[in-house]
Amino acid sequence: MTRTVINQVILAIVLVLVQVVCNKMMLLGVAMPIVFIYVLLRLPASLGTSWVLTIGFFLGLVVDIFNDTPGMNAMAATMLATARRPVFYMFAPHDVQEDGLLPGLDSMGVAGYLRYATVLTILFATVLFLIQAFTLRDGLLTLERIVASSALSVLLMLGMDSLSTGTTTDA
Repeated sequence: MTRTVINQVILAIVLVLVQVVCNKMMLLGVAMPIVFIYVLLRLPASLGTSWVLTIGFFLGLVVDIFNDTPGMNAMAATMLATARRPVFYMFAPHDVQEDGLLPGLDSMGVAGYLRYATVLTILFATVLFLIQAFTLRDGLLTLERIVASSALSVLLMLGMDSLSTGTTTDA
């Protein structure tokens, strides 16, 4: 196993455990941090779609098992995994769209990565909270949860990404 794969597995385990705790809290009654999708956002751009779908489904399923939510995170993570590659190619600069690229602040730039992470996080939150609500009767509350959770999650993921890329310096 390469060092990157080992790092991704450790990151996935840690973020799933953090997500299990985060699912139990809502900030101001509307914002839930969604951090485990950072693993899906950071997968290499060249990784096959079937692998990304499988990883996304199983990450969501593990979160569902620990939180007793019947398949909601698995479905939302699978939807995110489906949209990941087209969204990446939409926002990544053309000169960095190469094999093996890890999407991040260092490779895509702040603006590109911010758009990439925001679109995918909003997609995940929309699917998750619409399944949770299962009705449009409280549409405003669902919209507030989508916006607040997405904003909080993107900020946390930008922080995680800046920490992970800020530690690697060329000597």
